[in-house]
Amino acid sequence: MISIQSVAHRYNGSPLISFKDWQINDGEQWLLLGDSGSGKTTLLHILTGILKPEQGEITLNGTAIYNLSSKKLDQFRGRNIGIIFQKPHLIKSLTISENLTLAQSFANLPQNQGRIDEVLTSLGIADKKKSYPNELSQGQLQRVSIARAVINKPTLLIADEPTSSLDDKNAAAVLSLLMQQSDINRATLVVATHDKRVKDAFTNTYNLA
Repeated sequence: MISIQSVAHRYNGSPLISFKDWQINDGEQWLLLGDSGSGKTTLLHILTGILKPEQGEITLNGTAIYNLSSKKLDQFRGRNIGIIFQKPHLIKSLTISENLTLAQSFANLPQNQGRIDEVLTSLGIADKKKSYPNELSQGQLQRVSIARAVINKPTLLIADEPTSSLDDKNAAAVLSLLMQQSDINRATLVVATHDKRVKDAFTNTYNLA
């Protein structure tokens, strides 16, 4: 379970951005909607442990994440939170398999090639594990981003604007993969977007309008 309680933040004396309380149960799939400037990115950074709010508390499976030391928070995030960005952010000099091994290492987890093979197979790109990022198409790179996000079986899977730069066909494909991987890995899914095309796929919506 993820809980947001009395959370608010401000940047350099700007007006306080307050967020309504939010409770997300295990395995639920949520759409986080908000126009530019609504605080969507701020809330994402707070949810993922990147930005400590000025006030309030975030708890994930009973752990108040901002009570952890910086080192423990990094490891906790690596094990419990998977993030999918608009762009892959892969290390170009490493193969796909090596990029995923690195994600395991950052979470202080042992290398597990079997898990890597399992995830890549579920995403239909097992044959690309020895390839380098510059040898893959954009669609394949997006699948690798999803693989990296779920490799450590996170409790929370967050996708930040995953469809905004995609045409209708590819947007639908990526959304389907995200929801499928959420089910396979039993992860709670939060998709943050202002893309109205994905709205009908979700029954749970948190709106920052």
